[in-house]
Amino acid sequence: MRKSIIGLSALAFAALSAPALAQDEPAPELTVTGNAAVVTDYRFRGISQTDKRFALQGGITVSHSSGFYVSTWGSSIDDYVAAGSDQELDLIAGYSKTIGAATVDVGVLYYYYPGSGGANTDFVEPYASVKGTFGPATAKLTVNYAPKAKALSVGNGKEDNVYLAGDLSAAIPNTPLGISAHLGHSFGPSYLTIGKEYTDWNIGATYTWSHLTFGVSYVDTDKSAYSPSGRNISKAGVVGSITASF
Repeated sequence: MRKSIIGLSALAFAALSAPALAQDEPAPELTVTGNAAVVTDYRFRGISQTDKRFALQGGITVSHSSGFYVSTWGSSIDDYVAAGSDQELDLIAGYSKTIGAATVDVGVLYYYYPGSGGANTDFVEPYASVKGTFGPATAKLTVNYAPKAKALSVGNGKEDNVYLAGDLSAAIPNTPLGISAHLGHSFGPSYLTIGKEYTDWNIGATYTWSHLTFGVSYVDTDKSAYSPSGRNISKAGVVGSITASF
């Protein structure tokens, strides 16, 4: 909501008149952030989870000043992903700390698929990442490891999975524009690789206006995977998104 010029002047005068100590308000111990999004295709490590159709997504994160945080994020999915479930719900707990120029983040992610009819679809995936900021650019390296579980099996008993990824993003100075690039590799075989290991990558751009971010990205893999409808869900494609942050 826009404030009037009178309101802004009054605020400025009050700030100048108040004692210095009154301006030094302590940072809150708890911070709550959230987002809601519409995407033209939900790609998980390059593979479409919605048969190349639209998805609704949203999440909320509660962070403590100590660095600990809990988060939940969800998306609509197609029923071929998890034995008939039409939802993915990610439950996350982690710890983030900045050391010098680097930020280290470790945690555990639990993938929950409600409505899968008791099938073995849920699994746990610990993760760790380190990122550094260089001017307007940020570089990040992430590793995710899913321990052996029946949900990851492709017919050989319990199987595990490793995902290694690198991300580079940058804000274009004095503009609302941002650019990004991603390269990841899934080591299999497991359900997450749909058999053999593969590589995924994407490049994208964003435009931010107030609390809205408009995004577009080009996504591709070196894999061929098909949904029950016959679509190649690993084929290159352009994905658009609109995200509201609060």
